Amino acid sequence: MLNIASPARISADRPLVLASGSRYRAELLARLRLPFVAKASAVDETPAPGEAAEALAQRLARAKAAALASSHPGQWILGSDQVASLDDAILGKPGSLERARAQLSRCSGREVRFLTAVALTDGERTLEALDLTVVRFRALHADEIERYLDAEPALDCAGSFKCEAYGITLFEAIESRDPTALIGLPLIAVRRLLSEAGAPLP
Repeated sequence: MLNIASPARISADRPLVLASGSRYRAELLARLRLPFVAKASAVDETPAPGEAAEALAQRLARAKAAALASSHPGQWILGSDQVASLDDAILGKPGSLERARAQLSRCSGREVRFLTAVALTDGERTLEALDLTVVRFRALHADEIERYLDAEPALDCAGSFKCEAYGITLFEAIESRDPTALIGLPLIAVRRLLSEAGAPLP
């Protein structure tokens, strides 16, 4: 258990630093009503040879938080990363309609695992958590995929969908302990880590 007498405190003059340029994560973190700033963390997200999805998500969450620690002394920094896997193969962000189309075709009628890792550090201590969400896709026809991509091309999302929007129509079921995890930041775990760090939360 972390000693909450640590000099690193979250306050208006020393806000939490979200090590991410993702607007989705920023919107989620704002729900906790803590002062924070968001700054992108330059980290190479290339998987190591043979690296499992769980290990990759955890490594990148730690790396993103650590990358900003030296420039924000005395502040807590929150890093997060999400990795999707299908049959142990990692699914990246599609980046193009062609790749999104191929990704959704691969996911049709299958289960995809989403590992969302978070790491909270003050430069000396690091607290971590990992969330698993399993998404079961419907059997998708090619015309359904085209209609979805025409309406909502989620090219910056692993899995090529936005579950908080029209993408929910692609699924048979979502199995998760935390509905915010699939969007990009598991707030139940984040609140727990922040509480251990002494943040003023309920």
